[in-house]
Amino acid sequence: MFWLAIWHIAAAAIGQRILLVSPIAVFVRFFELLGEAEVWHAAVFSTLRIGCGFLLSLFLAVILSSLASCRKWVRIALEPLVQAFKVVPVASIVIVVLIWVPSRNLSVIISFMMVFPVLYTNLLSAIDSTDRGMLEMSRVFRLSRYRKFRLVYLPQVYPYFLSSSSLALGLAWKSGVAAEVIGIPSGSMGDLLYEAKIFFATADVFAYTLLIVLLSVGFEFIMNLLIRMTGRHLEAV
Repeated sequence: MFWLAIWHIAAAAIGQRILLVSPIAVFVRFFELLGEAEVWHAAVFSTLRIGCGFLLSLFLAVILSSLASCRKWVRIALEPLVQAFKVVPVASIVIVVLIWVPSRNLSVIISFMMVFPVLYTNLLSAIDSTDRGMLEMSRVFRLSRYRKFRLVYLPQVYPYFLSSSSLALGLAWKSGVAAEVIGIPSGSMGDLLYEAKIFFATADVFAYTLLIVLLSVGFEFIMNLLIRMTGRHLEAV
């Protein structure tokens, strides 16, 4: 409430809706936009693609971090690629990717490339830091691979997995929407943001941003819930 008050005072002091619109105007415009079918179509469009990019990166990060932990050549081969994903600017990647794929699928690729290094490095660090005493005990008692995973690796990796997934989800939305603003795929949230910017509709820019934040939070809540449910199921089996 404090920062909303500061925002409102600043908007009133500036007195230019193009430069800064008040939070009241943003909320009014937000609820107006919720009544437009185009906005809901764009929300579904972006959510599906960014979600696909995140899930793809999650799947590959789990597989490749597991391989890298026990195969040194896999770790060495992936290291340059992971570092490149970390440092190359999103704008540069977008330009290159647009040469290869249609703009409609741009956010899938970009969200995957931005999220994969976060998940991969965190999961690999968690696996590497597994208690060696527990691993030795599992060998002494000749535990099966599944029981070793459930009793030794899962308790160690799960907290890292949960925290890195939460961080990666926010990054996926930020990078995915940024890619849409640059590539301007028709019918996306990025397209709506770009159109609002072209027409100096500042209230629309803030309202679309609020919607994107709510979509991101909702998607993160659902994914965390699924991850926690999966973790509890594996612990119970």
